[in-house]
Amino acid sequence: ILSSALTPKTVYKTLVTKGSSGTIYVFVIPVEAELDLKKAAKAAQEKKVELLPVHEIEKHTGYVRGGCSPIGMKKQYATFIDETALQLKKIIVSAGKIGMQIELCVDDLQKMTGAKLVDLVKEKEKDGHN
Repeated sequence: ILSSALTPKTVYKTLVTKGSSGTIYVFVIPVEAELDLKKAAKAAQEKKVELLPVHEIEKHTGYVRGGCSPIGMKKQYATFIDETALQLKKIIVSAGKIGMQIELCVDDLQKMTGAKLVDLVKEKEKDGHN
């Protein structure tokens, strides 16, 4: 059964990055948004972060590109969820396989991953939406 809450605003993607120190970080942001690498680096207390090359994703996470879930990675990485999730009761993230998703409370995702909620996305043109 599809919930009426199933809108693009509730769907979040999981991005895996590597900091200048070599540390892996996970960022969960709205699917329609773009990760602001400067904000991500600041959240991770790194000089700089870059998206992990596709060929390294499975090695570090156990997941393939497009099926990366913030839950159940090979290791527990520092995880950050975009603060827009605070406006929602539940969000939808990858369930670990391409095409499979799971809907869960933001609080539950935060507890499972130890995530911090921070501003992570690039600002859109000021059109009244965020």
